[in-house]
Amino acid sequence: MTSKTRNSPGLVLAVLASGQFLMALDSSVMNVSMATVAADLDTTITGIQTAITLYTLVMATLMLTGGKAGTILGRRRAFGVGLVVYAAGSLTTALAPNMGVLLLGWSLLEGIGAALIMPALVALVAANFPPDRRAAAYGLLAAAGAMAIAAGPLIGGAVTTFASWRYVFAGEVVIVLLILLVLRKVADVPPAKVRLDLAGSLLSIVGLGMVVYGVLRSGEWGWVQSKPGAPEILGLSPVVWLLIGGLLVLYLFMRLASHRAATGGDPLIDPQLFRNVRLTGGLSVFFAQFLVQAGVFFTIPLFLSVVLELSALETGIRIFPLSIALILAAAGIPKFRPRANPRRVVRIGLALVIAGILVLVAGMDPGANAGIVAIPMLLMGLGLGAVSSQLGAITVSAVPDSQSAEVGGLQNTTTNLGASLGTALIGSVLIATLSASFVAGIQDNPAVPPSVQERASVQLASGVPFISDTQLQSALDSAGVNQEVADAIMSVNSSSRLDALRAALALTALLSISALFLTGRLPEEAVGKPAESSHAAQPAEPS
Repeated sequence: MTSKTRNSPGLVLAVLASGQFLMALDSSVMNVSMATVAADLDTTITGIQTAITLYTLVMATLMLTGGKAGTILGRRRAFGVGLVVYAAGSLTTALAPNMGVLLLGWSLLEGIGAALIMPALVALVAANFPPDRRAAAYGLLAAAGAMAIAAGPLIGGAVTTFASWRYVFAGEVVIVLLILLVLRKVADVPPAKVRLDLAGSLLSIVGLGMVVYGVLRSGEWGWVQSKPGAPEILGLSPVVWLLIGGLLVLYLFMRLASHRAATGGDPLIDPQLFRNVRLTGGLSVFFAQFLVQAGVFFTIPLFLSVVLELSALETGIRIFPLSIALILAAAGIPKFRPRANPRRVVRIGLALVIAGILVLVAGMDPGANAGIVAIPMLLMGLGLGAVSSQLGAITVSAVPDSQSAEVGGLQNTTTNLGASLGTALIGSVLIATLSASFVAGIQDNPAVPPSVQERASVQLASGVPFISDTQLQSALDSAGVNQEVADAIMSVNSSSRLDALRAALALTALLSISALFLTGRLPEEAVGKPAESSHAAQPAEPS
């Protein structure tokens, strides 16, 4: 039974949205501050990338366990405990004197805190808002997360430039303290008397960990064949073995969950949830949304910061309109069209994302300036906002409120997998296209001597780095390349970068189109009351 509250819905939503904002802010801030953090801690860019990878890994692998912990502890308590752990991690990160302490604070403690917070967020929305207002609440929650991703470069760039990256993490501690002061205003769902399935938790952590780690390392090691200099296992990249092993462990996890459910035990996840068409339909589109969203937030900053050589602050300013449009759509659609057809809204949203990507691809040429991203940012923001305004309410309304924390764990596992895979896929295509285009351009250019062509083909076999004209010119000057040859190489690099970005964005558009095929499993009626049983396998609706 959900505890009752007469507190302001606006205050409750502000508390929950602040938690969502914090969860999404860290990675985007760290991405633009990597060089400064690395220099401050006397480590390398690779070391900071490892910290980012481990943060994603810890968070993704513990989501299902975090959702069940919320059921055992009570949603609000799990949220509060997660915030305390997260704040401890942020404070440790802000004070970190070296890489080891950064890994402890950011990658481990903040990852554990996030795994408790994010499933509880989903459940607390269900506890504090009636069914007819949940679409708006989930939409704004998703908007807060996307705004953090888009605003991260702006915040991180400004704070790092004018003060220190450490202030971002210190500021997170302050925000957590403010949330904790008003947390009692949020209605709770009392704990349930269930036991944590330790064997299931271990299997889910190992299985998800292998899959996510494999995906995160795919760019460095290669998907199937190892890249030059990368490790090999039986002649193949470790990535393919991690994916195979991880999927097998997850299969064992599902078999154990089915056995627990059949014998009256408490499985980590009720396997009957996967027979719920509305839930699986919502989760599949969630996965696709974050796959696409990760691709967008990977490629567009590269165009702005590397091709156009904008600063982190300028890059953030150019991306920020996406956040504004996303918030307007995520909040406005449930407010002004509360009875809108969810399936149609999601399809329109995906269509706007596709249109935005294609407009950007069409405008991306050697003479392009930062102004070409304005209209695509608005289109993609409106599209992602439209999708976000529906999916959270669809997934949670598919089950009774008592299972909302489980759904929260599933939902956040799905979105983390989507984001990880999206970044890895888009990154792989971008580097592969850049490498092929650059090497071919060098070999076909008569201004480049054969000796340089041969050396480039050998040295760049493992992948061409995505670098700016300034960085390339500096490298060529250091190598003593004469100016005529340098100009030819610069021209090839400029053309190859645009080819790579177009290919990456085209794949993002293709993934968005593929997501349209998943929308037939979404409901046509507006989300109202929750489904009476999560065990009923609902028939799929026609596309």
